[in-house]
Amino acid sequence: MLKFVKAYVKSMRLYYAFVTGIAGWLGIVCYEYMASLPGKTIEVAPGFARKTVILVLLFLSWGINQIINDRLGLKEDRINAPERPMVTGELDPNKSVMLSIGLLLTALIVTGLYLEPLAIVPAVAGVLLNVLYEHAKGFGILGNIVFGIMIAMSYLVGFFAAGPIEFPHITSEFVAVFVLLAVINGVMTLYTYFKDYEGDKAAGKKTIVVGFGIAKSRIISVLAAFIPAAAFVVMYLAGFYKTNINNTFVFLMVISFFLQLYTGFLYYKYPEGERSYYSLAVNFRAGTCAQAALIALYNAGLGGVLFVLSYIFVGLLSNLHSNSKA
Repeated sequence: MLKFVKAYVKSMRLYYAFVTGIAGWLGIVCYEYMASLPGKTIEVAPGFARKTVILVLLFLSWGINQIINDRLGLKEDRINAPERPMVTGELDPNKSVMLSIGLLLTALIVTGLYLEPLAIVPAVAGVLLNVLYEHAKGFGILGNIVFGIMIAMSYLVGFFAAGPIEFPHITSEFVAVFVLLAVINGVMTLYTYFKDYEGDKAAGKKTIVVGFGIAKSRIISVLAAFIPAAAFVVMYLAGFYKTNINNTFVFLMVISFFLQLYTGFLYYKYPEGERSYYSLAVNFRAGTCAQAALIALYNAGLGGVLFVLSYIFVGLLSNLHSNSKA
């Protein structure tokens, strides 16, 4: 039993926890900001207990879903990650998937009975998108789009679970934040395809990297680094972001932009081999820190703290998975 639990936790790859966790935290902060506005009606800022439950569910959500993802991608993992617990047999595929399904159902019950039933909709959508992603990534950019929307669902879960909402209060800025989250994470998953190139190619999964080949994908990796910043600027100039921009937000966004550029540089220089695996820590930092920077748009102090914590803990947790074959 202990062996199974250890293999399960290892397969959760907990550095991903900050990807869904910070995205969901952004949803809570957006709700709190909306509840503080003059003229609000039924929105009430959530208490400590409610926020804690939401964050626990969201920080664990990707790890639990990762087990299902590993089961669906077992064929390519036999090449990409031959020492991964589910590939070696250390983690029973069927039992682990059943446990994940049980945990997900428990999370949905808690959401419906203790939080807000409406939050079940994006939660279920996120699970279904995770299943769809394993197939969608075989069709080029479609995989990036599905992955980006899937992670952005955590933002919706955090927002709708925080409390009751009047739908007329869903603004263009709310939608713009969702879109930017999807873009940030869609770009982030592009870089994960480099380490999986051989396995994806053998399994017939035509990701962007497989479709364009390593040489062209190196150039794409650099160009893609500009996409999140460009998306924000375009939406800001178009008037979608109406909240006053503060200095903390600008500072953190600039740092996030340079982290993204550094990620693009690393995959241009080291698109293959173990370096493509170890560079993922920078990639995940760029994504989670950009999400924390968005929190600073509504709560500068909290955004700054989460930015630093994301940078530190994504690196620390990534170091626990130093085996590129697992």
